[in-house]
Amino acid sequence: QVHVEESGGGSVQAGGSLRLSCQASDHTFTTYAMAWFRQAPGKEREFVAAITWNGFGIYYEDSVRGRFTISRDGTKNSAYLQMNSLKPDDTAVYYCAAPKAPIGTPQKDDYTYWGQGTQVTVSS
Repeated sequence: QVHVEESGGGSVQAGGSLRLSCQASDHTFTTYAMAWFRQAPGKEREFVAAITWNGFGIYYEDSVRGRFTISRDGTKNSAYLQMNSLKPDDTAVYYCAAPKAPIGTPQKDDYTYWGQGTQVTVSS
């Protein structure tokens, strides 16, 4: 069974950058889409970005488009989220997720595999 694990969270000042990584347990991951979600205290888990199994389709939530970049490396069973121009509103626990499908959606219920999350804190 595939499982995924995030790393790379931390604390930065507004305007700074962080790069999150998602490591999948085996090559099965290469046939699935991959996405990042985030959850701030007291809020619902929300979609951030998704990438198709082959990397050709990429989707972003409006508030991060132009600042965040999702990518993946099939040779390493990994995916990444480069976050630039971070804002205090980006503060949240960030989760890596994968559906049992080659294309992801913004709906968290469509995702089967979830990591434990990594904290991102942006101070003003």
